[in-house]
Amino acid sequence: MALQIGAVAPDFEAETTEGKIKFHDWIGSSWVLLFSHPKDFTPVCTTELGALARLKPEFDKRGVKLMGLSVDPVDRHAKWSEDIKETQGAAPNYPMIGDTDFNVSKLYDMLPASTSGDPLTRTAADNQTVRNVFVIGPDKKIKLVMVYPMTTGRNFQEILRSIDSLQMTAKHRVATPADWKQGEDVIIAGSVSDDEAKTIYPQGWKAPKPYIRIVPQPK
Repeated sequence: MALQIGAVAPDFEAETTEGKIKFHDWIGSSWVLLFSHPKDFTPVCTTELGALARLKPEFDKRGVKLMGLSVDPVDRHAKWSEDIKETQGAAPNYPMIGDTDFNVSKLYDMLPASTSGDPLTRTAADNQTVRNVFVIGPDKKIKLVMVYPMTTGRNFQEILRSIDSLQMTAKHRVATPADWKQGEDVIIAGSVSDDEAKTIYPQGWKAPKPYIRIVPQPK
């Protein structure tokens, strides 16, 4: 059974490129983007890790920590980082887990519980289910899950857009419509009655239908 939105993100201890961490302690009061890749020295993931390194200031602005994961050992991550810098213009500037015992991959339902053996003998195809994105809130709960195939590079602009929505809707009782971007109008959540909405939005709202109540994005 895959982890569901709203579930507590499993805690774990792991070796990373920045030392040993205990995940929940490492999260602290931040948001987290935990993303996985099936194998070091693979082409699509090389572009992704470089893209994330270049975008790290955008995640920093939003109070989001980045954490990568592969079943390969930490020393291979370090070697791969050199290739990423050379080909993508930026090396990973965030920790990457060396999940050599498959513990984290199993906890997050990316590999079967029966998985065992030497991670270095496994191919990317063996680990193709390890292509996930988890956005985790400061309450340690999973807010969003995305799963990508090996041949489709991740869209980190969409992930940033989703985080903008998640963070705003966590503070305000609103929802974001299709293709919403920061600064655009939002929708009053269905859990808010019209009487409550009049108190929260005394200036009123646009309602093309009674169940679609549109207001400017809350400040």
